[in-house]
Amino acid sequence: MSRIGKLPIDVPKGVTVTVSQDNTVSVKGPKGALSQKVNKDIKVEQEGGQLLVTRPSDSKPHRSMHGLYRTLVNNMVVGVTDGFQKVLVMEGVGYRAAVAGSKLTLNVGYSHPVEFDAPKDIAFETPAANRIIVRWIDKQAVGAIAADIREVRKPEPYLGKGIRYENERIRRKEGKAGKK
Repeated sequence: MSRIGKLPIDVPKGVTVTVSQDNTVSVKGPKGALSQKVNKDIKVEQEGGQLLVTRPSDSKPHRSMHGLYRTLVNNMVVGVTDGFQKVLVMEGVGYRAAVAGSKLTLNVGYSHPVEFDAPKDIAFETPAANRIIVRWIDKQAVGAIAADIREVRKPEPYLGKGIRYENERIRRKEGKAGKK
């Protein structure tokens, strides 16, 4: 039995979960609504204040999907109650970010500023000129947008300049060895 898949998902008050006939799980909460199509072999059942994800057999495809769909449904429940965020830190002389409306503008050493339009419902924040916070209820979308922002100027190993995640550790290289 999958260790992750067998864990029940607690449904907090104010969150409604519905499972349709075509095995689509819809979750509505105070921050919004999300839905996910689940494989027809995996069953999602609601018992009391918990959701249980079960599989029909111990075959390899069923075992691999069991924990995956349990995690996806759990992420939806957490997303509509608390939401998700990724924090990016910019290091480098003159590197800064600014938010104007739904547009994020990055100055990261290129001859032009790089602009990102926020997709629907995603929020950008810049509490400091070198910090970017990406927030939304969908964990996958938050991670994808944060990865796109990081891709603009990846952190480099010699000076450490670039855009990195908040707790990301960059392995630094020594550079050229000088003459003695």
